[in-house]
Amino acid sequence: MVLEDSECDSVFEPHVTEDYVDTAFGKLHCVLSGTQKHNRPIILTFHDVGLNYKACFESLFAHEDMKEITRHFPVLHVEAPGQQEEAKTLSSSYVFPTMDQLSETLTSVLKHFGLRSIIGLGVGAGAYVLAKFALNHPDMVDGLVLININPHAEGLMDTMASKLTEWTHTLPDTIIAHMFGKVEIQTNQDLIATYRHHITTNMNQANVTQFFRSYLSRSALEVERPVPDGSVNVRTLKCSTLLVVGDFSPAVEPVVDCNSKLNPTKTTLLKMADCGGLPQVDQPAKVIEALKYFIQGLGYLSSASMTRLRSRTSSSTSSFDGARSRSHTNDSQRGGLPSAGTEKQRHHSDNAMEVSHANMDRFTKSSQVAC
Repeated sequence: MVLEDSECDSVFEPHVTEDYVDTAFGKLHCVLSGTQKHNRPIILTFHDVGLNYKACFESLFAHEDMKEITRHFPVLHVEAPGQQEEAKTLSSSYVFPTMDQLSETLTSVLKHFGLRSIIGLGVGAGAYVLAKFALNHPDMVDGLVLININPHAEGLMDTMASKLTEWTHTLPDTIIAHMFGKVEIQTNQDLIATYRHHITTNMNQANVTQFFRSYLSRSALEVERPVPDGSVNVRTLKCSTLLVVGDFSPAVEPVVDCNSKLNPTKTTLLKMADCGGLPQVDQPAKVIEALKYFIQGLGYLSSASMTRLRSRTSSSTSSFDGARSRSHTNDSQRGGLPSAGTEKQRHHSDNAMEVSHANMDRFTKSSQVAC
């Protein structure tokens, strides 16, 4: 039996299960949406610092186009200790896990839900956690979609700057600077106010501080690009990987550097034009279409509709800073946190993505999955 688009044409209402999973480093709040399929991986998400799964991913998964994916794949949202809504302050005796330890908690999560493999979707700190998990457990990861990943450890100057920031800025301001670039902070004040309000009112400040300090204390990802002849074994991600970043994001340089360290035959970089620090919120439809291509390249979603993305990427270039069209349209909207109820019209170029790996055939190859 072949996986077809008509498989679930009826009204799709996934079953949602909430659970707290015990791990060696504390309890993790997890939300499972959908029914597991024995012959397919699950999509597992991990959020960034200052966000929970709703603030980080709800704009993406609530989008109409996402149903093409979620009707075929269950989704498991994982939240770091104490980062869920209405979380109580972590005990004073509790030692917040390092980023390495946080990545290892995912083995307990997969075991708890009886999962064998995942397609990871992470943002910022969550992207780092998933990449670390894939390095240590490559057999459990089919693919990774990493938004705003920073593979570097904090240097001495970065650490000093972070300490100075802690002394002179509030936690919400520090998190805002982590997520958004200067241009976006100055020009999109409604969005920034929405996320500052979220961090202040919906997140436990003490718990967020512990998560952020853990992230700032991370080690380097320690990946190395394989040599062309394959004569030297190097440590690298073995799964197909899609790196995503907005061109106004403060994470542009780290993401580009990460791309330079990974296997070019398995890695694709999408730099989204006219896009801010949270592409999945800023331009969810375009992220979803890229995700469809990516999943199809893994051998799934062979019948998914991807006409619009194909037309946008047909003239993609391998140059990161290559020339791009700036003819703007006004048919895209920026998503916001549901609690804020604010949406801001933005102009986006027709050529909204730059693809560092020009061979898009790897995304669009026709594949079928036996059911």
